[in-house]
Amino acid sequence: MKDLKFEQKRSLSRFEAADQLTALAAVLREGGEAELELGAGTLSLRIPDDLRSEMEVEVGDGQIELEIEFKWPTAPSRTPPSPAVAGTGKAPRRKSAPAKPGRSSAGTGKSKSSKRAAAKAP
Repeated sequence: MKDLKFEQKRSLSRFEAADQLTALAAVLREGGEAELELGAGTLSLRIPDDLRSEMEVEVGDGQIELEIEFKWPTAPSRTPPSPAVAGTGKAPRRKSAPAKPGRSSAGTGKSKSSKRAAAKAP
């Protein structure tokens, strides 16, 4: 059973067919949440970066049939982004050097500014 099916059959001029394909190409190029004007209505779709496609040409019974089909899953993929992709584009940096002697990460109640001020006093 299909969750949704939209089918439209009508006669078009060659120019109208080209316009329809151009509009579809623009939506595919943009990706993400896209809206496609179809006759009297608008179809909203989520278009991912990767699609599966199928092109079929049938010649017979005095006519040519050209089918172009694109498929993608309805749910977005659940792969977590790599650290370089998420956020700033840089992987998070980790300190590898041990803490300096005399400093503790345990709460001493003093802020860094008071420590600096005490170190500068003669």
